[in-house]
Amino acid sequence: MFSLHIDTSRNWTGGSNQVMYTVMGLRARRERAALVAHPEGELFRRMSEGTDLIPLAPDHEIDLGSAWRLSRVIRQLKPDLIHAHDPFAVTMAATALSITEPTPKPVLVASRRIEFRLKHSSFSRWTYAQVDGFIANSRVISDRLVTDGVPRGKITIVNEGVDVERIVRLEPANVRAAFYLPTQAPIIGNVAALVPHKGQHSLIDAAAITVRQVPDARFVIVGDGELRPALEEHIRHKHLERHVFLAGFRDDALELTKGFDVFAMSSTSEGMCTALVDAMAASKAAVATDAGAIPEVMVDGETGFLVPVRDHQAMAARIVQLLKNPKLRARMGEAALERARDKFTVDRMVEGTQAVYESLVARVGAAFRRRSEIS
Repeated sequence: MFSLHIDTSRNWTGGSNQVMYTVMGLRARRERAALVAHPEGELFRRMSEGTDLIPLAPDHEIDLGSAWRLSRVIRQLKPDLIHAHDPFAVTMAATALSITEPTPKPVLVASRRIEFRLKHSSFSRWTYAQVDGFIANSRVISDRLVTDGVPRGKITIVNEGVDVERIVRLEPANVRAAFYLPTQAPIIGNVAALVPHKGQHSLIDAAAITVRQVPDARFVIVGDGELRPALEEHIRHKHLERHVFLAGFRDDALELTKGFDVFAMSSTSEGMCTALVDAMAASKAAVATDAGAIPEVMVDGETGFLVPVRDHQAMAARIVQLLKNPKLRARMGEAALERARDKFTVDRMVEGTQAVYESLVARVGAAFRRRSEIS
C-alpha cells in the first residue's frame, strides 16, 4: 500500500516525531510512504536524506494555493491513502481532494493527538466530514472526538510509540556539566514546549517549594516557545535563578532525560505526552499531572505519581518524596521501563497504524464498488 503523509508544522514536536517513526516504520515493512512536510521545518530537515519527500506547507489554515499544489502531487503520485497528521494538514488534504477529484479517491485518515476541541465553523465541519477514519492516540482523545460529533465507528485508538531500545542504549548526558550545576545536585527535568498548556508556571511554583526542603535541587526545563520571557520573569520573581534553568530547544533532549534524577510534567491539557513515554523508556520515575491521557500512560504509585492539574504543592511534595528515596525512584523507574516496553513501542504503533490503513482501504473500496454498480 502506498501512503502519503502530511505534516505542516515548522517546529519539532512530539507529533513530528510520531510522523517520522510512522513513515520510517512503514518503509521498514516494505511499504511505500511519501512525506509532505514544511520546507523550513525540523521534520523536513531530519528526513531530507530520504526519498519521496515533498516540500509543501500552507501559510494559513485555508490556503488554496497550497491545496492546489497538493492536488497536483496527488494526481502525480496516486497514493492509496493520505494520512494528515495535524489540523492544517487535514484542511489542506480535504481541499486538495475536492479540487482534483481523483478516481479512485484515496482514503483520507486524520491523526488526533491533542485534547483541544475541533472547530465548529461550517468549513471545519465540511473538512472533517471528508475524513474516512480517525486515529486517536488515547481513550481521552477518542472520547473528545465523539463529543465533538465524530461517529465512534470512524475512530480507532492507536497509542503512540517511542524507540524504547534505542533510548535504553543511549548514554546519559552529564546534565550537571552541561549547565554548570553542582556535582551532587539532584536534577528534576521537564521536556516540553514553552506554551500555556504545558503548565511550566506551576512547575516553577513547585520548584520554589521543593528547594526549601531540598536546597541543592535543580530544575532543568528543555524546550522553547512563546512563554519563555514570562517564565524567565517568573523565575526572577521567585528568586530561583540558581535553581531553575531554561535550556531551550536541544537536539540531545533524550540524553538529557537519561541524566535527570526525576522527570516532571506539569501539563494542564495533554494527549499521550510522548516526552513522558521517553522518560519511562529512560527508566525515570515521574511526577505528572492527571491531564488528558497521562493517566493512561502512567500507573499512579507504580511508575511515578499523578497529581491534580495546577496543584504545585502536591507536585512539590511528590518530587521531594522521590528525591529523598532513591530506592523508590529506582523501583518506579524499572516499572516505567517495563510498561514502555509492553505498551508504547514504535513497532506496536506502526503495526496498529498499518492495520487501520488496511481496514479503511478495504471498507472504502468496497463502498466505492457498490456505488459504481448501482450507478
